[in-house]
Amino acid sequence: MKSYDTYLFDGDGTLYDTADLVVHCFQYVAEKYRGLSVSRAVILSEFGLPLRGQLIKQLGDEVDIDAIHKDFISYQMEIIDEDVRLFPGVWETLNTLKEQGRELAVVTSRKPYSLGRILEHTDIARFFDTLVTPDDTTLHKPDAAPAHLALSRLGRDASSAVFVGDTQYDILSGDRAGTDTVFVNWSHMGIETVPVKPTWRIDNMSDLLDKV
Repeated sequence: MKSYDTYLFDGDGTLYDTADLVVHCFQYVAEKYRGLSVSRAVILSEFGLPLRGQLIKQLGDEVDIDAIHKDFISYQMEIIDEDVRLFPGVWETLNTLKEQGRELAVVTSRKPYSLGRILEHTDIARFFDTLVTPDDTTLHKPDAAPAHLALSRLGRDASSAVFVGDTQYDILSGDRAGTDTVFVNWSHMGIETVPVKPTWRIDNMSDLLDKV
């Protein structure tokens, strides 16, 4: 794999596994507020999009989305530490990239309050030079805006950067921003869901360190 100066990482589904966390929280609010049983597959199909939009899509806009969103977050923060884990090779790879002098960023659809909790809990906060969340841009992934903002903050050019992610939203955001892209093969979504071909595909995060 080509060596890059800058690595932009999605969070959920790429660095750490939050599938159980998201599913448990969605099922909790769906049952509580709508009496609905939402399948794991349906919930995971929306991975990578901002939470509020997912709630409206799954539960409808005729309910009190503000109250549901608040309850979702409250419940999430109660169970977050027990339901999140790093994917294999993540800590070691991030550590090596920083030792090599690379610039690293998280570009995520997760809000900063829970993102910070996860990064600290998994002991990877130390590796990142900037974090881009939905609070930072008007347009979100799959738009290029979040990737552009990360590059701007780091003072880096897209030609020397790569966006690593597990969904079409990550690959499209990086592609539209002019970066190379990496699709992680441990994604809950198959490569067939990605409408543009990623530059690379990897089976373990440590594959980022293998040079061509």
